[in-house]
Amino acid sequence: MTATMPTPVTLENQAVRLEPLSEAHIPDLFLAGGGDDEVWRWLPAATPHTEAELATIAAKLIHAQGHVPFAAIVKTTGRAVGWTTYIDTPGFDKSIEIGWTWYGRAVWRSEVNTACKILLLDHAFGELGLNRVQLKTDVLNLRSQAAIRRLGGVQEGVLRRHRRRPDGSWRDTVYFSILDDEWPAHRTRLCLSATPSASRA
Repeated sequence: MTATMPTPVTLENQAVRLEPLSEAHIPDLFLAGGGDDEVWRWLPAATPHTEAELATIAAKLIHAQGHVPFAAIVKTTGRAVGWTTYIDTPGFDKSIEIGWTWYGRAVWRSEVNTACKILLLDHAFGELGLNRVQLKTDVLNLRSQAAIRRLGGVQEGVLRRHRRRPDGSWRDTVYFSILDDEWPAHRTRLCLSATPSASRA
């Protein structure tokens, strides 16, 4: 049984709210990461240097078949700081991918990425009843690989010369996955590490 792509929904916890990505988020998103080459370094699109360029990238993602993108809103400010996406995984049963993710530099090494991923993984394994969540990244993107491993991602392999980067060079892609029966223990660990007592230890 293949997975049915989820309908756009709003997901939230104490730290973040994930809303279906729309044109209304573009001004905040451009302030968060527009024109920042480091933010866009590993993404499948060139760095947007105007709101119009960012809007074009967002529109393609919103209308792409098999993609359900979300704007990531920090609840303390109400501002969008990036986006993340559910992506179809043809050929896999009851599986989905979390990808096409970026966040503005101001929230790097904050709770935002973990909070967003917990929402998406909870929804995938809970409400959607899926078996496997896939994550992938550029073989050179060591920061992203470390973040995926911290979530509990298990490396499955590397696809060599998988796709072209925006600069024309070939990208090797590292694939990871988290299974439904693995997620509860990882979720508990992540939530414990985020508590004030854990952060002071």
